Amino acid sequence: MNTKNITDKAERKETKRKARKAAPPVAKRGEGVARGSNKKKVKTLVKGQRKR
Repeated sequence: MNTKNITDKAERKETKRKARKAAPPVAKRGEGVARGSNKKKVKTLVKGQRKR
């Protein structure tokens, strides 16, 4: 929702709320999908090691 051209704060807030209410509900995250700290970490290379 682009509200850059609306200068009045109250009006912008109102339009954003309307858009949020009209938006379709967000689907729930899948059962096997990790998020945040539960994600697998990418191993960082030790300094001085070659990539290949």
